[in-house]
Amino acid sequence: MNINLDDPQTYETLDPSDMLGHLRRLPQQCQKAWQAGLDLALPADYAGVNKVVISGMGGSAIGGELSRLLVEPTGTPLWVSRDYQPPPFLDSQTLFIASSYSGMTEETISAFATALNTPAKKLVVTTGGKLRALAQEKNIPAFVYDYPAQPRAALAYGFLSLLGIFQKLGLLGDISGDVAEMVSTMEKLAQCINEKVALPANPAKELASKLVGRLVMVYGAGVLTPVARRWKTQLNENSKAWAFNETLPELNHNAVAGYEFPQEMAGKAFAVLLRSPSLHQRILLRYQITAEILARSGVSHQVIDAEGNQPLSQMMSLVMLGDYVSYYLALLYGVDPSPVKVIDYLKAKLGPK
Repeated sequence: MNINLDDPQTYETLDPSDMLGHLRRLPQQCQKAWQAGLDLALPADYAGVNKVVISGMGGSAIGGELSRLLVEPTGTPLWVSRDYQPPPFLDSQTLFIASSYSGMTEETISAFATALNTPAKKLVVTTGGKLRALAQEKNIPAFVYDYPAQPRAALAYGFLSLLGIFQKLGLLGDISGDVAEMVSTMEKLAQCINEKVALPANPAKELASKLVGRLVMVYGAGVLTPVARRWKTQLNENSKAWAFNETLPELNHNAVAGYEFPQEMAGKAFAVLLRSPSLHQRILLRYQITAEILARSGVSHQVIDAEGNQPLSQMMSLVMLGDYVSYYLALLYGVDPSPVKVIDYLKAKLGPK
C-alpha cells in the first residue's frame, strides 16, 4: 500500500475519529490538566500522606509511572499497581488513587473496592462510570474531567493533573516553572513534527517510515523508562504493531545477548534508543556501546535525544514525538489509529465481572 503522509487526503481517509486533533492539542491539554489538579479541593488531612499508590491500567497507569519518576526524588515513595488487588500496606498515611478514564476498568474498580476497607486516604481520577458512582456513594473526593477520546489520548489528565494534586499536597515543590517550560518545549516540537511538515524535514514521519515492517524495540533509562513504555503501548494501540520496551542498564545484562538468534530477526528488528543528557554518565556510555553492539549485530537503530532542560520537558517531548510516530505508522499501515477492536473483543469475551 502506497501511503503519502504529505497528502491531506490521507488524514481524511484513514483518521475519521480525528486522533490527529488530540495530538495537536496535547500541549494545551497538559496546561489545562495541570491547573485543574491544582484547583481540586481536598480534605485537609490529605496533606499528611507520606506515600502514594496509584491503581490503573493502560493509558491510565502510564500517568502514574511518569509521576513516580518526579515524586520519588522528593522522598515520597510512589507505587503503580496494575492488578485486581491493591498492595497490602495501605495505612492512614497512604494516598490511594484509583485512575480509570472510563471509570469502568474492572481491575481498578476491584482494587478500589478493596481499598475502601483500609484507612488509606482515597481519591478517584476518572470521567465517570462505576468508579465515579462508587466514589460519590462513599463520599470519596474525585477528580472528574470531560475529555472525549480514547483513554490513551487523554494522557495529560492522568499525568499532569496528578502533578498538580501532588504539589497541592506538598509532595512536590513548586514545579510551575517546569510546567511552563514543558508546554513551550512541546509547542516548539509540534512545529517540526505536525502533519503539515513534509517528510524529508519531519523527524516523526521519517522514523515512522523506517519502522514499517519492523519489530520495534524501545529502550529508555531513568526518567525515560516510562516514556519507552508509552512508546511501546502507542505502537501497539495506534499502529496495531508488535513493539517491546527495555530499560537501561538492565538490558545490558541480558537483552544484548539475544541479538544473535534467530538470525533472520536482525533484519526485521529496529531499536529506538530514547536518551537524555541528564542521565548518569555511565548510562550514557552504555547507550553508546549498546548502539555499537546493535550495529555489529546488523540491527537497525536510532538514538533520539529528549528536548528541554528539566526532566518534565524531556519526558513529555519524547512522549509527544512517540505519539506522532505511532500515529504516522498507523497511516502507513493503512489503518485507523483510534479503534482497538481486539481489546474490545477481549472485554466482550470476559463479560461482566
